[in-house]
Amino acid sequence: MSKFEDPVIISNSISGVIANRDQCPAIPYTPEEYAAEARRSVDEGASQIHIHARKPDGTPSWEVEDFRAITEAIKAECPDVIINYSTGAIGVPVEKRIEYLDACRPDVAALNMSSMNYAKYSRRRKDFVFKAVFENSFDEIIQFITAMNDLGIKPEHECFDAGHVANLDPLIDMGLVKDPLQISLVMGVTGGIRPTPRNVSVMADQVPGGPEGPNNWQVIGISRDQWKLLAAAITLGGNVRAGVEDNLYLPDGTMCKSNGDLVSKARQMVEDAGRRVASIDEAREMLGLKPAGGN
Repeated sequence: MSKFEDPVIISNSISGVIANRDQCPAIPYTPEEYAAEARRSVDEGASQIHIHARKPDGTPSWEVEDFRAITEAIKAECPDVIINYSTGAIGVPVEKRIEYLDACRPDVAALNMSSMNYAKYSRRRKDFVFKAVFENSFDEIIQFITAMNDLGIKPEHECFDAGHVANLDPLIDMGLVKDPLQISLVMGVTGGIRPTPRNVSVMADQVPGGPEGPNNWQVIGISRDQWKLLAAAITLGGNVRAGVEDNLYLPDGTMCKSNGDLVSKARQMVEDAGRRVASIDEAREMLGLKPAGGN
């Protein structure tokens, strides 16, 4: 079967933790707002919701009660959707991040695959908007994977450069992870790989088994470069992510009114390329997850 007949998993990055409502009114803060945004995204073709928790005032949260409230609200609105938690943080102990995985048991949890400088730079200001060292040592990666394996949670391996993908090699050899892997190629963060279509191909070639092999990979494009990166991923046989965590704007420069606007554009790109959007059931099967409601 041609790769262009393959279904494409569309993930939705529903909130993030950096942007706020002053920048985009569509960013959800309360559980009810998360649920409404999830419904809009699923209606437009998203099968997976990637969650950073916030408190109802918009403050980023790593507390069990906030993840639980958001997840319960989303599941009440979209019972079958794949729930994916962020585990990334600076200055938050690994144990605290594992605590909400243990308490809430999402289907998938993101796992950052290397330490790096993590920043956003403004050419207009001639200065950094923010900058930090994002620590993700092999010891921490293995701690997360061990916990996820024990809890029955699928790791999503977030890779910000080609060498981050190669960090999977020892984990595979140790038997800590197994096919089908879920790998995210994150592009557009200062400190990571440059966001060019050619680099999508470079990153995809590093995926174990190759870009057309047994493992699932998606592109996460940060900022307005997102759309050209998603187009390259779709053409090369990959999956895609869209949502207000990654980018607030449609290709014509219009700010989105909801996550659904961004997912709808991603869906249109998939269909224009001659591929089709995966249903939630298909996405679960592709990722090696249990059926919704399965034991």
